[in-house]
Amino acid sequence: MSENSLNKKSESWSGRFNEPVAELVKRYTASVDFDKRLAEFDIQGSLAHAQMLGAQGIISQADVSAIETGLNEILAEIQAGSFEWLLDLEDVHLNIEKRLTDKIGDAGKRLHTGRSRNDQVATDVRLWLRTASDAILAGIKNLQSSILELAEQHVDTIMPGFTHLQVAQPVTFGHHLMAYFEMLKRDAERFADCRKRINKLPLGAAALAGTSYPINRELVAKTLGFDGVCENSLDAVSDRDFAIEFTAASALLMTHLSRFSEELILWSSPRFAFIDIADRFCTGSSIMPQKKNPDVPELVRGKTGRVNGHLVSLLTLMKGQPLAYNKDNQEDKEPLFDTADTVLITLEIYADMLRGISVNKANMRQAALEGFATATDLADYLVKKGMPFRDAHEAVALAVKHAVNKGCDLADLPLNELQQFSSSIASDVFSVLTLEGSVASRDHIGGTAPAQVKQALQRARQLIS
Repeated sequence: MSENSLNKKSESWSGRFNEPVAELVKRYTASVDFDKRLAEFDIQGSLAHAQMLGAQGIISQADVSAIETGLNEILAEIQAGSFEWLLDLEDVHLNIEKRLTDKIGDAGKRLHTGRSRNDQVATDVRLWLRTASDAILAGIKNLQSSILELAEQHVDTIMPGFTHLQVAQPVTFGHHLMAYFEMLKRDAERFADCRKRINKLPLGAAALAGTSYPINRELVAKTLGFDGVCENSLDAVSDRDFAIEFTAASALLMTHLSRFSEELILWSSPRFAFIDIADRFCTGSSIMPQKKNPDVPELVRGKTGRVNGHLVSLLTLMKGQPLAYNKDNQEDKEPLFDTADTVLITLEIYADMLRGISVNKANMRQAALEGFATATDLADYLVKKGMPFRDAHEAVALAVKHAVNKGCDLADLPLNELQQFSSSIASDVFSVLTLEGSVASRDHIGGTAPAQVKQALQRARQLIS
């Protein structure tokens, strides 16, 4: 087949085949509808590749200049929305290459020298994912700032701490909020660590075995800001664990926000009435006019399942693939794209939502008074008086049972009744039965004492500054 007749075909590989691809197969195998979002990164990688080819004398500097001019014009078309994406050209790479060839002729055909779509797409995805990771890290920091702003307002606001969703011990709301700051801190560490493994260059691996051209992969890596190159060509084109790792970090982040959302939903219920979420993050009911539904946190819970599903999808995608590249890997992009999109918008809306929360301190305090939250403090008091902890535990349990029967809190029992359960109890016991005394006594790093919360806030501010 002559070169001219080959050029009439739209596929880059069509010389091998005796009949065209069926239209149904084209629609089934095409990825351009979703991978066109990689266009900017595809052009970025192609520019670096062309510059390297020119520096190595593989193509002429005239070809490099033509390629640079053509690709920049194509980028402008894409950004302006005037670029025509063709399903027949299958993916983002062939669409851009065909447009480049139409613009600059043979120089455009030389761009693909020394590379394959296999290492090209792996490079594009890493470039895109590196940018997405940076945006997520910025979003985490913004959300952490929102948490700190709210926590700083409630360093000494007392609320019940729960285990098994039962009142356990009093804590401060600021301390409670800082637990989520810590979760997000670990999330940020995971994304930063994942980024290190994303930031390796696959380009130069070609289809699977490398290339016979005298390429300089390190030059391309430096141009594109990669930390280094993928050191095995088979692994370079077939590896997707960087994408799985990113999605795993995303699933953990969303799981943390889902837990937070569950609490916001409970706290905004009239049964708790601890907080009120600003109206702009809620909706009403089509039939019940009194309703104010916490739609945003509910959707965060729901979207967490979506991201978790993407993680399972990517793990399943890779589990049966032999080396090296397989068409299966086309299916990595939609779950990966949707994961990043979901995480980014969730972080943005969550940070704004926290800034719109108002807190009902009185209701929080009243709830802390209703579940014998200072019972452990009474046990600790008895231990400090010399009683073994297990004996103190039993004595306080009996005191709680007595208070339940009387329908009052431990702090409401008169001294003589408390002394029925231990002769060690004296009038100073009431200082440990107060909510303020309880939280103030947890005065060590990691504790709920207001003094410790203030220090935690100072450390947190330094971390994200």
